[in-house]
Amino acid sequence: MTVLLPSSRIRRAALPLALCAGLAASLGGCAADPDEGTNGVGRLPANAIEQKAQSAADAAKAVRLAGTLVSKGGTYKLNMRLKQDGASGSVTTKNSTFELLRVGDALYMKADAGFWAHEDPTTEEPSDAGAEAADKLDDMYVKVPQDDPSYKQLRGFTDMDLLLDGLIGLHGEVVKGDRDKIGGIRTVNVKGGEDAEGGSLDVALDGTPFPLRFARGGGAGVVILSEWDKDFPLAEPSKEQTLDYGKLLPRA
Repeated sequence: MTVLLPSSRIRRAALPLALCAGLAASLGGCAADPDEGTNGVGRLPANAIEQKAQSAADAAKAVRLAGTLVSKGGTYKLNMRLKQDGASGSVTTKNSTFELLRVGDALYMKADAGFWAHEDPTTEEPSDAGAEAADKLDDMYVKVPQDDPSYKQLRGFTDMDLLLDGLIGLHGEVVKGDRDKIGGIRTVNVKGGEDAEGGSLDVALDGTPFPLRFARGGGAGVVILSEWDKDFPLAEPSKEQTLDYGKLLPRA
């Protein structure tokens, strides 16, 4: 025989079930908090996030910078490890790739024979001297004299403060963007304007709020910033690894 419950008892039984379902949904929403377990930077306004990233970068002792920069002088692909007293890595331009090593003020570059056989910068004609020296200079370090016109430009690729100051700042009204992950690290995006014409910066939500990716406005390049505060050795090359170019360096 089937027992039928009064409708009033059915309604009373349904009410706790509805309350439990609502409570479960509420608790589930709390568990999905995107800032749970983070450094809390994601809760800040966009301009405060940018300031936190700048402060973290200013206090850092080392960083790896890899990506592409576009300027009036051309397009440069960088893969540099940087710290306050020097740097090492590579730069690729339209015509060549070369390595840079800076220890203090001493700046060295290394390239293949093709780089050293470039035209003479004073005559813009093929350099006989460069062609003759190319085989000897192939894969050897050349110390860049501080009075050489190339010294300032090349050193700029090795200057941690100079590069970071030129990369991290956003222009225009700073607004929040999306959440993402870079190298397994959770990030929050801030950008200059809704269309990121003033640049776009992804800031770490795990640990120190370091900037992890910067896209320059107008499609002028994207760089990834990693290995923050990870030290690396720097030493000048030995005499056996070094040769004197003997004249103005080819233009990169």
